[in-house]
Amino acid sequence: MEEALVLGIDASTTACKAVVWDTSGRAVAEGRAPLSLLKPRPLWHEQPAGAWWDALVAAIRAAIADRPDLTPRIAGLCIAPQRETFVPVDRAGTPLRHAILWMDERAGDLLPRIAAEYGADRIHAETGKPLSGNLALPKIAWLREHEPETFALTAKFLDVAAFLIHRLTGEYRSGWGCVDPMGLFDMQHDAWDSSLLTYLGVTIDQVPEAHPPGAVVGTLTSAAAAACGLIAGLPVIAGVGDGQAGGLGAGIVGPGQAYLNLGTAVITGTMASHPVTDRTFRTMYGGVPGTYSLETALLGGTYTVTWFTETFMGARGDESSTLLERFDASLDRTPAGAEGLLLVPYWNSVMNPYWDAAASGIVVGWRGIHTAEHVYRAILEGIAFELRLHAEGVAAALQRAVMRYTAMGGGARSTHWRQIIADVTGVPVEASAVREAAALGAGMLAAAGVGLFASVREAAEAMGSRGAREQRGEGAEELEAVTVPDGGRYARYTALYEDVYRGLFPALQPGLDRLTALTAEG
Repeated sequence: MEEALVLGIDASTTACKAVVWDTSGRAVAEGRAPLSLLKPRPLWHEQPAGAWWDALVAAIRAAIADRPDLTPRIAGLCIAPQRETFVPVDRAGTPLRHAILWMDERAGDLLPRIAAEYGADRIHAETGKPLSGNLALPKIAWLREHEPETFALTAKFLDVAAFLIHRLTGEYRSGWGCVDPMGLFDMQHDAWDSSLLTYLGVTIDQVPEAHPPGAVVGTLTSAAAAACGLIAGLPVIAGVGDGQAGGLGAGIVGPGQAYLNLGTAVITGTMASHPVTDRTFRTMYGGVPGTYSLETALLGGTYTVTWFTETFMGARGDESSTLLERFDASLDRTPAGAEGLLLVPYWNSVMNPYWDAAASGIVVGWRGIHTAEHVYRAILEGIAFELRLHAEGVAAALQRAVMRYTAMGGGARSTHWRQIIADVTGVPVEASAVREAAALGAGMLAAAGVGLFASVREAAEAMGSRGAREQRGEGAEELEAVTVPDGGRYARYTALYEDVYRGLFPALQPGLDRLTALTAEG
């Protein structure tokens, strides 16, 4: 018999990627479909939820288009979705409005009221998430206040995975690790937080059933199978968010290991065996049942880099990639510290450790010598300084320092950026051997869920980069590279970090918050 395969789907913010994996973690086929962002008003970020389904179908069909022999061998599929994003739907499952994305900041002014009425510390203790504007929690409160007709008509509030699972199976179900980032899930009891739902005026019937990672949540309907080019009855497996799935796919399954996703947002996750909470990170379910990801997030990751090429430099379409390659090469000519230009990358406000929805970016040290190349370096260095700030908070809570980052995402392909991160943080950065780590993590969950492995951990060991390399006999140098810190640059960056960067935002925070208030619309 031919070996069984699984389909891992990374339904992220800007694209849906579908990858067919074998049980050694080898990508057999893959497809991709892009997604666009809508910005109808300042601070708003939306997407039509129907586009998620169209992209899913297109990505799956692209993956199997030239390989009809694969379809009968696919044993199951799992989705790793973008997180915090949600859409309200009516009784037929039809979206009532565009989905509100994780990076949307419209609900910032409601946070003080929610904190006063329900309690910010209580929310953190129950959900593992400090109260912040990126959560679905304040945005549902915003809908209730600003779009009462939509709120009244809503039959279900669905995360991305739940919306797609409903289209695939007809069931309103999702995974613990997909819904818990919304800030409405009680991680102490592995269940929806009934008190928070009541506070929002939402009933338990208005949220999807939540299941542990690796559980079967339904099977493909005939209509969904025909749309996707798959076989009806195919099991669909509960996943985790794209961040946690990326960590799983990169082989981060044990305490003290850390993944680094250099994507639209820059995410780090350090694994723990129990749900530790602290304001310097947010706590998520890990891909392996019984593990937790202590996650830090910088919302302005490659988003800020894209802003630089497209808005600051005016690049359009393919020009952006060409320009980015040019600026990446320019890093060889601009010295560490960008000749005095220093940037705090809060282009999309700030989560940990300050949790300030009114925060904005900072650039200091401007002089006439500075060019666009200096600005580009300052952006990458600013993100690296922020990673160091995050790592210090996690290390203090765990009493254990991060010893190595495993990097993934588009930014991880830049050897220059990896070197800057290593030099700033003093931590070696390993480039993940897996290009589509989130899709692989989803594939691991699918493989365990349909019984190809006895557990998710066993699937991760067999399908992960190290397991795959051992099975295929490939050398480490062909699959991964470790970037180590340069001692001289680390010393220079340490002085900049300790003497300037670490105290810069706290010193300017009151003025920045007032600036936001004075210039807010209306």
